[in-house]
Amino acid sequence: MELMQRIALFSHADAVALVLWLAAWVGIGAVIERGAGAARPSVSVLMARYRHDWMKNLVTRQPRIFDANILSTLRQGTTFFASASMIIIGAGLALIGNTERLLGLAEDLTLETAPTVVWEVKILAVLLLVANAFLKFVWSHRLFGYCAVVMAAVPNEPDDPIAFHRAGQAAEVNVAAARSFNRGMRSLYFALGGLAWLLGAVPLIGATFVTVAVLWRREFASRARRALLDCTPK
Repeated sequence: MELMQRIALFSHADAVALVLWLAAWVGIGAVIERGAGAARPSVSVLMARYRHDWMKNLVTRQPRIFDANILSTLRQGTTFFASASMIIIGAGLALIGNTERLLGLAEDLTLETAPTVVWEVKILAVLLLVANAFLKFVWSHRLFGYCAVVMAAVPNEPDDPIAFHRAGQAAEVNVAAARSFNRGMRSLYFALGGLAWLLGAVPLIGATFVTVAVLWRREFASRARRALLDCTPK
């Protein structure tokens, strides 16, 4: 009964905005990872191909210090965003635990008066996406570590019968790590857009469309994508 009373504090517009927000998060992720059709690959799909090429070149590159440095840089990126996500989660939980600060925030934003639980739920929804991002970054960091081990297991002799097979394994692990990292980044994008819910359902809907538009442009209409396509053998 108490749960129903709390749900009743939210309007139908809030429900529509929330469903749209979550559906857009899942939907744009699926489109990016598969590409908008075979003739329109996303930047993520194109980069997966380059990661496979990277590991093929690893077999014949001596020494492999350059490859180790690249992988170290990628792991540093996952560490940074994982740490940032932890800080955001801690700050959000502290805000939820401080009712007076929540109400003060609402007043500062000149928002209509609403029960504290409404603000808590809205902030918690954002924190759930940030928590998802944190888990993706942590897993990505670990996968890049696995990739480093597999890369180290690639024989130094290109003529070794398992050299390119092992390089292919390293490429698959590397692609999986990048996929997890990209999912974490998308979660942060939508978490930022979700903050618009504090202003109401309509701002959340607007922020959702803006977030999708930004992601679509960067994956399917950016200069980086054109450069990657130009470098792809015909």
